[in-house]
Amino acid sequence: MQSIAYDHLQETLYFEVMDNGLHVYVLPKPGFQKTFATFATKYGSIDNHFKVEGEEEIKVPDGIAHFLEHKMFEKEDGDVFTKFSSHGASANAFTSFEQTVYLFSATEHIYDNLETLIDFVQAPYFTDQSVDKEKGIIGQEINMYQDNPDWRSYFGLIEALYSKHPVHIDIAGTVESISTITKETLYTCYNAFYHPSNMLLFVVGGVEPQKVFDLVRKNQSDKDYKPQGNIERIFEQEPAGVAQERREARLAVSLPKFLFGFKEKKTGLTGPELLRHDLESKLMLDLLLGSSTQLYQKLYDEELISDSFGHEYNSSHGYAFSAIGGDTKDPDRLLSRIREEIEAVKASGFAEEHFERARKKKIGGYLRMLNSPENIAHEFTRHRFRGSDLFEVLPVYESITLEDVNRRLREHTDWGQMAVSLVVSP
Repeated sequence: MQSIAYDHLQETLYFEVMDNGLHVYVLPKPGFQKTFATFATKYGSIDNHFKVEGEEEIKVPDGIAHFLEHKMFEKEDGDVFTKFSSHGASANAFTSFEQTVYLFSATEHIYDNLETLIDFVQAPYFTDQSVDKEKGIIGQEINMYQDNPDWRSYFGLIEALYSKHPVHIDIAGTVESISTITKETLYTCYNAFYHPSNMLLFVVGGVEPQKVFDLVRKNQSDKDYKPQGNIERIFEQEPAGVAQERREARLAVSLPKFLFGFKEKKTGLTGPELLRHDLESKLMLDLLLGSSTQLYQKLYDEELISDSFGHEYNSSHGYAFSAIGGDTKDPDRLLSRIREEIEAVKASGFAEEHFERARKKKIGGYLRMLNSPENIAHEFTRHRFRGSDLFEVLPVYESITLEDVNRRLREHTDWGQMAVSLVVSP
């Protein structure tokens, strides 16, 4: 067991790499009643074309990572949720573009629940019958999201921005793509991506680190994992420009759903460089469009936006984009007004006092997040899989300058890299 002391946060993180390659991290929080644990694999919806070292290259149906997540909870002797419930735990899972995470939270029987978490994720059980049944369940979920205006607006934007990178494909896939999934394909993906060397276990809360490591070490030593080579993820070359300048869908909405965003030209960042780029971009968008800015208030007074208006920034090694918007009565007018204001800010730069206020707000939000084991559990793995460190966010924020965010504004808001997604009434 090793440790990393983050003196600036008064936190100590303990970690150990098991003999089979599993990375285990524990963040003790003395006095906290609830404990959260996540068991995650670096495997998400974009990983549909890959090659494991020493094996053949393979392309699998879209949506299979999400499908596999659903199937992991079903076992020959029943449903895993029942076992968690019997020990007072609440369990869940989710699949994103780049990871699949299984988790539980509990105030008692922590070590029993931890063993349950590890064991069920490391014991797949798929049958032809259960796979066929799941296709109907996930098919209904896909259709439900197709009727959700916010979801259609958001994925419509990503589809407009990207033509080749699989980030533009719905995480759940399509009804057509999941119809081709078999139990054999599930086992192929499971064996490739659920090897311990591609996974991370994180526990945060009122636990004893040594006890956690002893439990995991014993648990893993009882299982027979052969060494596995590196996984090569294969992506088509993404063109520099956007796939479509404008996408429009028709659903019953009281006001048009409007999103626009910019596709970054520069990708390939990892680790601390990616972390800094991400934080600079999010701070820049807050300065530009946050709810306390003059622009937000102007647009609100002009009745072009409502409380639904917001922004986000998504970045990874292979893609990066912003998403901005909300409900509006006049999408074209709103975009025109925002474009005017962005060009004005580009010319003048952000005010120093506004920059300092926005940066302090970001730092305050980050420090509040560290008081929530649940939020830490959700964020920790994402950072680790990207090669960055959740607990190094504070010094990065403190080092960002006004010049950095002005540069990010100029780089990011390239109108030739912009796309619009609309959902309007038929």
